[in-house]
Amino acid sequence: MGVDAVRLYAVVAAGGFRRYATYRTATAAGVFTNTVFGFIMAYTYVALWDERPQLGGYDMPQALTYVWLGQALLMTCAMMGGGFEDELIERIRTGDVAVDLYRPVDLQLWWLAGDLGRAAFHLLGRGIVPMLLGSLAFDLALPASPGVWLAFLVSVALGVVVSFAIRYLVALSAFWLLDGAGVSQMTALAGMFFSGMLLPLTLFPGVLGDVARVLPWSSLLQVPADVLLGKSTGWGLVEAYAFQGGWALTLLLVGRLVQSVATRRVVVQGG
Repeated sequence: MGVDAVRLYAVVAAGGFRRYATYRTATAAGVFTNTVFGFIMAYTYVALWDERPQLGGYDMPQALTYVWLGQALLMTCAMMGGGFEDELIERIRTGDVAVDLYRPVDLQLWWLAGDLGRAAFHLLGRGIVPMLLGSLAFDLALPASPGVWLAFLVSVALGVVVSFAIRYLVALSAFWLLDGAGVSQMTALAGMFFSGMLLPLTLFPGVLGDVARVLPWSSLLQVPADVLLGKSTGWGLVEAYAFQGGWALTLLLVGRLVQSVATRRVVVQGG
């Protein structure tokens, strides 16, 4: 990829950031919603951890930190979906995607760049405030080392790419289904459950837990949370990055393959 291409996708990412930054009322409402649900889940976790102080391998401050990380990353990693895929599905349904394919840019990288901008805004615009409020109300296990925070941000970035790759495949399903709403809803449910948003995946029993931890959705919350909480250090951190990077690369390659097949049969609905 040349310098000009890198600059182009950087501009697209910046545009994605500015696009979501214009929705100030929606952002404020999102911060309020994340904060309310954060308190609800935090008090639920308090009740659980009062009974089982080391449940899932976390102590109380770590469990509460996990709760507020979930609220900070819910929209950042788009665990419930939402974002570019709805727009892309509509463009496929109407046939406008044919125009996109004529542009001198890579379709997958174009949407990825925009989604990275969206994720950056949500991390700053909807992630920081609930986390700060949570830290004022509860005793959280936040690291003091800048290196841990940097390692966490790298993990979050990898999680965002994995999330994009999943949602890109969901959007491409519209080439065959013409309406990807059903697939999108099922993927959103899977994302909420298997990311660890409801409960840490370390609490899942037996085979269910083993399977959940190796699915790509664990890259969205469980893996970044364990990096921040110091559960993944040294070679463990390398393994965490390799896990996320492996899923990101695999899903992006599958997406490119599906895109190649799909664009050979661009369907304009009604004609």
